[in-house]
Amino acid sequence: MAIEEPEFISIEKKDAFEIREYQPKLIAQVLVTGTFDSASSKGFRLLADFIFGNNKTNEGSKKIDMTAPVVSRDASEKIDMTAPVVSEETERGWYISFNMPKQYSKDTLPVPNNPEVKIIEVPTEKFAVITFSGLVRERKYAEMLNLLNEEMRKRNLEPQGPAILARYNPPWTLPFLRRNELMIRF
Repeated sequence: MAIEEPEFISIEKKDAFEIREYQPKLIAQVLVTGTFDSASSKGFRLLADFIFGNNKTNEGSKKIDMTAPVVSRDASEKIDMTAPVVSEETERGWYISFNMPKQYSKDTLPVPNNPEVKIIEVPTEKFAVITFSGLVRERKYAEMLNLLNEEMRKRNLEPQGPAILARYNPPWTLPFLRRNELMIRF
């Protein structure tokens, strides 16, 4: 069974690099602190708890279908766009988010019982994206971020915010079969 992914229009594609325009969407997001790995796990658990039924509707609670990807981004405002921000040792704030299925609007989506889970309407956005496989570790992240920044420079695209990491596979997926994307809004 296919898992829903956010809709986008591909504007340009060359090898692993792509320019995309994402359509408006609804996300559930939490702000967590910790190392990249611990924050990712904590954020995932909080969001999974919401979609698995820790929510309220007029009829009680409701399970919400899982979507892909799970998105992570550094919560600090000032980031050197060429510096790696994934670290197994550094504790910092991270935003972790799930896209909500497109059948929902902000009015029809179940309301989270946990006040840490925020529901956010995201407008149309354009991103430069690089796709890669494997485990996401600091070295790989830095390599992909440098490649993404280089492609953006070639096209005179000005970054608007931090890099965003999108991971599409469950943790038991073999590393060489994993699909990851590094994205920067412009």
